[in-house]
Amino acid sequence: MTVVLAAAAGLFAAAPASAQFFLKPVNLAGAPVTGAEPGMVGPALPGATGTELRAALVWNLRAALNVAALQCQFEPTLLTLPNYNAMLKDHAVELRDSYGTLEKYFVRTNKNKKDGQTELDKYGTRVYSSFSTVSAQLSFCQTAASISHDALFTRRGQLGDLAQARMAELRASLKPWGEQFRSTSGYTLPPFGRLPAFGDKRCWKKDRYQDKKCGAVI
Repeated sequence: MTVVLAAAAGLFAAAPASAQFFLKPVNLAGAPVTGAEPGMVGPALPGATGTELRAALVWNLRAALNVAALQCQFEPTLLTLPNYNAMLKDHAVELRDSYGTLEKYFVRTNKNKKDGQTELDKYGTRVYSSFSTVSAQLSFCQTAASISHDALFTRRGQLGDLAQARMAELRASLKPWGEQFRSTSGYTLPPFGRLPAFGDKRCWKKDRYQDKKCGAVI
């Protein structure tokens, strides 16, 4: 048992500090996007300019990190809530300008301002819904936490660069992913047996476990 525990401790010590859920999380890094790629900004935005697509990416990033702030609090060390609140403060101007750009897009592509506002509201709801996940909560929360951390160190006015660089990764995290650790040496941990019955006095005599009475633990 000592050998097993020592080997397990070595694996956990080698794991990255950000690996709250996996010894080795999946690598979801993708190429930078423009927003024109299918599904990258949620519902399609026909006729959108490059500036408008960048604004949509920023708004998608905000929505995703908002969802993470709400859904990922089961693991406080991810800091999704405080990082999201800090991002809102640090990047308030760019977030406001991005929303304004999207507002103008929907007014431009609809009959009047009222219809444009209605479509913008629908778009916002669909974007938020597109980041709601259950089966992939672990990979989404871990990815969103990493991105929200990077947002804190992104210069003001450059949140769009972060959105372009990591939106593909964020979208990919919405699919369920599992443990990626595989031993390259061919060594695998032996299976753990059942633990001793620590609370059963019949199984112990002078601090020694009596496996004849309670069964072997390995």
